[in-house]
Amino acid sequence: MDSLLILGSIALALMLGAISPGPTFIYVAKNSIAVSRKHGLFTALGTGTGAALFGLLAVLGLQAILLAVPSAYLILKICGGLYLLWLAFKILRHAKEPIEVANDDTQQMSFAKAYRTGLVVQLSNPKIAIVLASIFTALLPKEIPTYYYFVLPTLCFFIDAGWYSLVAMALSAEGPRKVYLKFKKIFDRIAGGVMTVLGLKLIFGMK
Repeated sequence: MDSLLILGSIALALMLGAISPGPTFIYVAKNSIAVSRKHGLFTALGTGTGAALFGLLAVLGLQAILLAVPSAYLILKICGGLYLLWLAFKILRHAKEPIEVANDDTQQMSFAKAYRTGLVVQLSNPKIAIVLASIFTALLPKEIPTYYYFVLPTLCFFIDAGWYSLVAMALSAEGPRKVYLKFKKIFDRIAGGVMTVLGLKLIFGMK
């Protein structure tokens, strides 16, 4: 019963973290609307895999390592922030282009590329690992059962991939796609602006 209570508390914390807006939401939404529902779902699988990897690292003690080696955390922040800024640049560069032109690249996007995009966007934010490590530190017992090393990453995957799969399903519907096509330039500029802020915040604003 105690184990179920602990896992339930962790699952709730992970759900609250997953639904908070961030760069992963932007890219899942964009691939779902501008490319296809399946591409959005594969992007969601990529973000879920990234969450699982961070979950595994967190339960293995990544927080202690990063706190002990501040330079490693700094390097991760800078690299992650620069990657988000690159994604923002790509979004803004195509903002003015009609969807037929902007989709020249996206039409060639394979499901594997959509998956990799979700994975890399998720892994570009090391703060997630710290948040997961904090949750695990607060809720896990001192002696962690061996099976938790499998259960917790799996939980991270299904919660994250599940949430973003719902996002992909909802935003790839006909209504949202029509709205996006009509106001593409505005939406892309907003998305690019938000991604820029997130990248700069990751580099300069996190402590």
